[in-house]
Amino acid sequence: MTGDVAISVRGLTKKYGGKPVVDKFDMDVPKGAIYGFLGPNGSGKTTTIRMMCGLLTPDGGEGHTLGYDIRTEARKIKERVGYMTQKFSLYGDLTIRENLDFMARMYRIPNRRKAVDETIRHLGLEGRDRQLAGNLSGGWKQRLALAACMQHRPELLLLDEPTAGVDPKARRDFWDEIRRLSKQGVTVLVSTHYMDEAVQCDYIAYIAYGRKLIEGRAREIPAKVGLTTWRVSGEELTRLEDELLADPRVEQVARFGAQLHVSGTDEAALAAAVEEHRRKHPDYVWERKDAELEEAFIYLMATAADNFGLDGQTGRKSA
Repeated sequence: MTGDVAISVRGLTKKYGGKPVVDKFDMDVPKGAIYGFLGPNGSGKTTTIRMMCGLLTPDGGEGHTLGYDIRTEARKIKERVGYMTQKFSLYGDLTIRENLDFMARMYRIPNRRKAVDETIRHLGLEGRDRQLAGNLSGGWKQRLALAACMQHRPELLLLDEPTAGVDPKARRDFWDEIRRLSKQGVTVLVSTHYMDEAVQCDYIAYIAYGRKLIEGRAREIPAKVGLTTWRVSGEELTRLEDELLADPRVEQVARFGAQLHVSGTDEAALAAAVEEHRRKHPDYVWERKDAELEEAFIYLMATAADNFGLDGQTGRKSA
């Protein structure tokens, strides 16, 4: 493992009831990067994150986080990592100040009261610090949880579905803060299933059913998947959508508002299909476009379902 990598794991495996939840997982997270960890619910993201930060012992594999062995130096990792769970994990019957003070005690932060005061000022909660945490809105709970796990100034921030259940504005504000932390040198590993959050990441790994399907720089993922995509716009797209779904040369049809994104990995076959449907339906506008993350991940989710024998043709063709 080189010094410019915050997390490096190889062959990471975890089983429950004899069934692998994470299966021979490899990943490197560069220092200072925002690394997106994507996949459907139940894909093993949370289990993997917990093994990386020393909360779970893997059944197989090895790795280092911030230079410490995930098996033998878990305590040192925990002291240097901020971990924000999907579910609000602070105490709802304690005030904002009491929660922050409790976290400061846990991490043995020097000048604890001053640190808590600074966090409250940063949150813009002066005068509201006596409010019970359980009475906060979803967005404020999220901001408080992030602030609490950043008080000890960790080098690495692990965020497990941090924006689930909050409104779009709160999500935007949250990502503004994540980018600010990244600029300060904090490494961020964030699991999400929101595509608009994936595009904010420097790197992406996609996991499904415990296995990594693809990883790389975010801008390179669509090319790695190898999709060719056409955009179709016009009125009354439902009939055309049904025809495209029935065409074996078309691997994927995704609806985006008043447009269809028609994709496939066989460029020539897809072009022939498009030409045929274009002649049949001259009123629609057909444009070749670069495949983007949305199309790539819809395809990955469907392909993973097929590979594991779950969804048959349904997942492959529409989203």
